Amino acid sequence: MNPKAHEPDSLPVPEPIALAQSEALAATLRAQIAAADGWLPFDRYMERALYAPGLGYYGGGARKFGFDARDGSDFVTAPELSPLFAATLARALAEALAASGTRALMEFGAGTGKLAAGILLALDALGVDFDSYAIVDLSGELRARQRETIEALAPHLAPRVTWLDALPAQFEGVVIGNEVLDAMPVRLFARKDAVWHERGVTVDAQGAFVFSDRPAMSGLDAHWPEGVLAGIEGSEDYVAETHEAALAFTRTVCAMLVRGAAFFIDYGFPRREYYHPQRAQGTLMCHYRHRAHGDPFLYPGLQDITAHVEFTGIAEAGVEAGAELLGYASQARFLMNAGITEVLSEIDPRDVQRFLPAANAVQKLVSESEMGELFKVIAFSRGIDATLTAFARGDRSHTL
Repeated sequence: MNPKAHEPDSLPVPEPIALAQSEALAATLRAQIAAADGWLPFDRYMERALYAPGLGYYGGGARKFGFDARDGSDFVTAPELSPLFAATLARALAEALAASGTRALMEFGAGTGKLAAGILLALDALGVDFDSYAIVDLSGELRARQRETIEALAPHLAPRVTWLDALPAQFEGVVIGNEVLDAMPVRLFARKDAVWHERGVTVDAQGAFVFSDRPAMSGLDAHWPEGVLAGIEGSEDYVAETHEAALAFTRTVCAMLVRGAAFFIDYGFPRREYYHPQRAQGTLMCHYRHRAHGDPFLYPGLQDITAHVEFTGIAEAGVEAGAELLGYASQARFLMNAGITEVLSEIDPRDVQRFLPAANAVQKLVSESEMGELFKVIAFSRGIDATLTAFARGDRSHTL
């Protein structure tokens, strides 16, 4: 993470309406900072910037998913990249449904709905008889896009899809979360002169948001992540994130899961890699018009703010909630095990216009230099005794 402000002139300027929306959100954030005696923990700033109703990045109407800045989008996800991702993931989900004897699915943060539509179609093609597909998404704008996508691509299966405003107390089935954990608010900590500080947000004399560090109250603050930070070697200056929101979310999902499995796909590392001494600037990043940068204060509500996932903590949280760790693998190994090459082979290689783009997309999904190694798949289960095919080879659970 680069704590210095990113020069706005190097990025596209939003339209006036979008800028007005961003300034409206900024005004509410300034008021919240003032009400908190001039200093707001970064996770609270990030939560408002992303999820404030009607104004936040995910709570408002900004376009998010797409292939190019010219369509107004900010980044591309695997389901947008290729329908083969959903078709392959559906194979693992079908096996989990069968192994657990359940008949329902639930997806968190369904984006444009392409992943849901692809999974629905693939399960139908595989002959998997399921009862329902529930979607949990905070964004009303995205819910509308999801409904349109599913009705357009899988109209005969759309009646099985529902949208939930709250989680059920219990759930039997398979849960999917693609790039959900990285969008959870994170706390920031900075080690300076061998002393840990919590990094928050304040407002300068010009009304701009700036970072401000306060000494962390080790031993006094019940929410102080002393164990995690104390394990970071060295005394040099260092910036790191902690993931209380993602951990709490994982515990909630795994406690809700009575029988079945939960799959989370995201970019990140196990703890010893995440908090490596050389990763001294953390992993916080922002995405705006397909450009990554380090300024979370640029255009609040119009850009994505994210951090890589610390998977050891996620694994611990799920197990603490009573679930079993079903597997942990790179996206490449997971997709290869689940049969992505078989899915690709269903396209006739002589149909160059279809086959070559599909093959190129698969290469991006599994290549170590693209998404194959950085992205991981972690899964939890209850009531599944067997090892799923997707984790049969290359399971890295022992590295967590």
